[in-house]
Amino acid sequence: MAIKNKAEKIRFGLVGTANTVIDFGILFTLTSLGVPSIISNIFSTSAAFTFSFFANKTFTFKSKGTSKKQFVLFIAITLFGLWVIQSIIIWVAGSTLSTVGFEKNLALFIAKLLATVATLIWNYSLYSRFVFKKENT
Repeated sequence: MAIKNKAEKIRFGLVGTANTVIDFGILFTLTSLGVPSIISNIFSTSAAFTFSFFANKTFTFKSKGTSKKQFVLFIAITLFGLWVIQSIIIWVAGSTLSTVGFEKNLALFIAKLLATVATLIWNYSLYSRFVFKKENT
C-alpha cells in the first residue's frame, strides 16, 4: 500500500510539473503582453485546469469512468485553489515583495511559486480524499 501511495504521489508530481509549465508559460506570456497578473492567472490556470482533470483522472489516480459528482468536485476544489487561494497569495506576496524592492516580474514569479505550492497541497489532499478516492473492495 505504501509503495502504491508513493507511486501515486510521484505521478501527481509529474502531472503537477506539466500543469506548472502550462500555467507559468501562459501567465508570463500574457503579462509580458500587458494583461494584468490576476486576469493572466485566471487564463493560465484555466488551461492547466483542463489538462489536470484528464491527466490526474487517468494517469495519477487511474480512476475508471467519470461521474458528474467527480467532475463537479474536481471543478470546485481546483477552481477554489486556483482562483481564490492563488489570487490571494499572488496579491499579498506579490505586493509585499514589490513593496520591499523586488522587481515586478521577480515578485510575481516568487508569489506564483508560493501559490502553486499551496494549491498543490490543497489539490492532492482533496482529490485523493473526495474526487478520485479509491472504492473499498
